[in-house]
Amino acid sequence: MMKRVEIYTDGACSGNPGIGGWGCILRYKENEKELSGGELQTTNNRMELTAVIEALKALKTSCNVTLYTDSKYVMDGITEWLSEWKKNGWKTKSKKNEVKNIDLWQMLDELKSKHEIRFVWVKGHNGDEGNERVDALARSEVIKLKAQEK
Repeated sequence: MMKRVEIYTDGACSGNPGIGGWGCILRYKENEKELSGGELQTTNNRMELTAVIEALKALKTSCNVTLYTDSKYVMDGITEWLSEWKKNGWKTKSKKNEVKNIDLWQMLDELKSKHEIRFVWVKGHNGDEGNERVDALARSEVIKLKAQEK
């Protein structure tokens, strides 16, 4: 039987593009793990995707995952756009332009195939405890990187 894991993810960016951070929390039974990181030159969407990717990479076996995100970009990409992008050879609906952040979408597509994942959208900055915590993790990474730049 697959382990049931709950994951919260978030990304943040100071400027877009600019300094970015991501955070995630993985919960399995009474165990909890926080992960976070950042990049000096990135976008908010890349950080949102990176949070999901890093969370899934942290799972050591195939799991039954409920993944919470406040990113419409991630939600719509996973639930609406991904299958069409793959069918179009990783091109947008017009079939003229390559999908933005293709490297991350392809990595996420590969990782998600290893798990049973239910993606759940939560409204950001609305009092959801898990979402507030991952938002704080992502923003703290931005602050750390800004301090290092000075």
